Amino acid sequence: MHILDGGLSNALEERGHDLSGGEWTARVLRAEPDAIVAVHRDYFAAGADVATTASYQSRDPGLIRLSVDLAREATDGVPGRLVAGSVGPFGALLADGSEYRGRYGVPVSALEYFHRPRIEALLAAAPDLLAVETIPDTDEAEVLVRLLAEYDHPAWLSYSIDGDRTCAGQRLEEAFALAAQVDSVVAIGVNCCAPVDVLPALQLAAATGKAGVAYPNAGEVWDAETQQWLGTATYDVSLVPRWIRAGAAWIGGCCRVGPAAIGRIAEQVRSVRETGGAGPAEAAR
Repeated sequence: MHILDGGLSNALEERGHDLSGGEWTARVLRAEPDAIVAVHRDYFAAGADVATTASYQSRDPGLIRLSVDLAREATDGVPGRLVAGSVGPFGALLADGSEYRGRYGVPVSALEYFHRPRIEALLAAAPDLLAVETIPDTDEAEVLVRLLAEYDHPAWLSYSIDGDRTCAGQRLEEAFALAAQVDSVVAIGVNCCAPVDVLPALQLAAATGKAGVAYPNAGEVWDAETQQWLGTATYDVSLVPRWIRAGAAWIGGCCRVGPAAIGRIAEQVRSVRETGGAGPAEAAR
């Protein structure tokens, strides 16, 4: 089992960085790269063993390669720490919440034109694997799966979802099945979704025979109009043992999940390893 990091944006904001506007974390990546390294180190110190690069939205090849180098620097050479190159969706470029809607109204060729050079820039910097994440629909997933098969580099594929469907409304069984026969895809699952939706999604992903990946957001809802998170956090880390039993081998958090929460997730994972399947609360019964 691998413990992923949490949200980069919220961790940077907690350190006083302004992420308003369309560039988000790319602004900090360009202007204050040491701040990116510091956040990665915070997550490693909390118990994560995977750093996800600050390349989620960027199209700049130089910045994309830099994001991998910074994450690698933050590993401090500790054995077992991995760097996952973030491949965010086309919707992230639009900065209008489209990664939670999908169906961008662009041809497949435009999606490939967007993703291919970004993946190539990441691979040039040699991450341990790719984190193809927050994909809202199967149109985009089909393009990405084809590219993953072509480049044959380890990757996970995770969807943004709403209940038992992608954010664009397709059945998750069909979405997960797209990558089932691609050997380089090491895990399939969900991210930046409501925590309550994770377990049913993992149970569906298990049918592919792939390991599961799960890193929901804190449980709030993104309002693209006001550019803020609304609602109440609902991420209960006591759910983690059930996710592991459902096949999750890569577990962490996404937006609004910080180092403290990753520390609590790491505790759950350690307990499962020690007890053979039970989390702290279950082991105490």
